[in-house]
Amino acid sequence: MGTPMPGGGRHRRRIRLALPVAAAGVAAAVAGALLTTSADAATPLPQPTVKPAVSSPSLAELEKRVAGAMAGDDVAGKTSKAALTAGTVAGSIDPKIIGGNETTISTAPWMAQLHYYDDRGTAGTSDDIGFFCGGAVVAPTKILTAAHCVKGYNWNANGAVVTGTSQLPSADGTDLHGGTVTGVWRQWNHPSYNATTIDNDIAVLTLPVPVKATPIRMTTSGDTASYAAGTSAKVYGWGRTSSTSDDISETLKTATLPMQSDTTCAGAYGADFVKGHMVCAGKPATGSDTGTVSACNGDSGGPLVVNNRIVGVVSWGVTDCVAKGAYSVFAKVSSYVGAAYPRLDDTNISGDHKADLWVRNASTKTGYSKDSNGTSFAARESWGNWDGVNVVLQTDLDRDGYQDLVYRRSSDGDVFWTHYVISSGTWSTKQIADNWKTRTRIITPGDVTGDYLPDLLSVDSAGVLWIYPGNGNGTFAPRVKVGSGWNQYNSVRGKGDFNGDGKTDLLARSTSGSAIYLYKGTGKAGSAAFSARVKVRTWADYNAFDAPGDVTGDGKADFLARTPGGTLYLYAGTGKGTSEIFATRKSVGTDFKQYDIFG
Repeated sequence: MGTPMPGGGRHRRRIRLALPVAAAGVAAAVAGALLTTSADAATPLPQPTVKPAVSSPSLAELEKRVAGAMAGDDVAGKTSKAALTAGTVAGSIDPKIIGGNETTISTAPWMAQLHYYDDRGTAGTSDDIGFFCGGAVVAPTKILTAAHCVKGYNWNANGAVVTGTSQLPSADGTDLHGGTVTGVWRQWNHPSYNATTIDNDIAVLTLPVPVKATPIRMTTSGDTASYAAGTSAKVYGWGRTSSTSDDISETLKTATLPMQSDTTCAGAYGADFVKGHMVCAGKPATGSDTGTVSACNGDSGGPLVVNNRIVGVVSWGVTDCVAKGAYSVFAKVSSYVGAAYPRLDDTNISGDHKADLWVRNASTKTGYSKDSNGTSFAARESWGNWDGVNVVLQTDLDRDGYQDLVYRRSSDGDVFWTHYVISSGTWSTKQIADNWKTRTRIITPGDVTGDYLPDLLSVDSAGVLWIYPGNGNGTFAPRVKVGSGWNQYNSVRGKGDFNGDGKTDLLARSTSGSAIYLYKGTGKAGSAAFSARVKVRTWADYNAFDAPGDVTGDGKADFLARTPGGTLYLYAGTGKGTSEIFATRKSVGTDFKQYDIFG
């Protein structure tokens, strides 16, 4: 392996492919004590039609993209920063692994191959774009990679992702050696990515269907031990294996690199190394392949792993990866998990990265969804009659990228989960809890326990908050007690990360005094699940709240509050865990008095 290299690879020509695409999910139900087995809901509620978010490319098209990417000579994320070029193309980034060893997919089941091919629609091939990057599966439909592999490219139209194999595909893209290929639904790169300095070099691709590959987690925002100088880390990829050849490895390779201090990295690269945003690893290169162990062209976007957590993403290096005294440079994941993690749980009704609003009319009992436009909501769309329920919550318990619903039946307190089944194109409704009639709060905030699986929380009649750790399939592990006293709040809401550390939080409003408290998530279960509360606001002028997630699409959790008169305000999150937690409120409508349930 060697320095990060977006493009580069075997000299072949191009091809394409794809898979079914996803739109947005909707679902239902929960109840009393959680059930150990699922039961069908007695009367399933209306189930919206799921429309594909994008057209699904055929397998032949995906294969064409794979073949084209491998035949291409292009370098992803070309930059004018010539001093940091890592490829044979002057002025471009270049990643690879030199001096590593071949490994199997069973040792790194989360590894993904990212193939990009755009034939530009002309008769010739000189203007075609084809390159290859690495990535890691961090959730069933999510791939963590480098921004320079994503920014400026249309992955939905031209990309293909291969998982589940240690081998690169055959030249024509038809033999995946046991792997699976899918298209790309959506793409996100850090909004502050700078192609000139290669700063903030992190991105996430969203797939249209879940893959079977076992995900790997990112490290946490508070992790410092993994970055201590001398800590042993492993980098993985299919990149160049020599500084004197453009050939990349047909088989997945790995190399062990010692982490280096910021002082060492800055000493090698000066101002090009951005402390806090980047980390470097490896022993200083020798000037030749002999004695050098480094990432290189083709490894771009791949993971740097410590203790089975991604701590870095292959970003950049020097030309041909072995210049004397050089180190491989990675995006520092602990600094970016707050921005990247929300993209792992950004399912919403319309599938566009922006959390939507679900409401029910108090008199007609009609449910409606309102698609987020970022700072406002579109006209409502009817979901039919939702009579007989008193709680409806948006979530994605099976983390398949399609939004589900959890709802509670008024008559007996049973709780149900309704979710879209991609394989059959139908909805399935399952009872997940029995007789939760006396539960004063039910919350689906996302992953509270830090295992990347969505959890369920409830407050019982005695005021005890319980976590039901999700198994990622609509079932739950035994409940864990967080603590008592939660009936002092008349609202407990949460969906995502409010303070920007990549961990799921809660907001609670006091019954007396109307104080709003932030409970910062720790990524743990039980009594340690949340830090001591912090008072962030006092809101006496509202009588309904909602936390649908990231309404604005900036990766920060937002909040909604309604006045008794019916005006609904959007409080955009700032990522700060202080009184500045929200930006100045913005009215998103004055007719919300009619709604009695906010999802």
